[in-house]
Amino acid sequence: MSILLIILTIILPPLAVFLQHGLGKDFLINVLLTALGWLPGVIHAFYVNKR
Repeated sequence: MSILLIILTIILPPLAVFLQHGLGKDFLINVLLTALGWLPGVIHAFYVNKR
C-alpha cells in the first residue's frame, strides 16, 4: 500500500476503495459505513485495500 493510498484512505475512504476496486459491493458498503461514521469507513477501507 503506497503512502498516497494510505493518506487517501484516512481522508476519503470511499474514494480509496473506488480507486482500488471500482464500483462494486465493497465501494457501496464503504459508502454506507462512512455515512454512518467516519471511523467504520476508514477501518473497512483499510481492510478491503489490504486484501
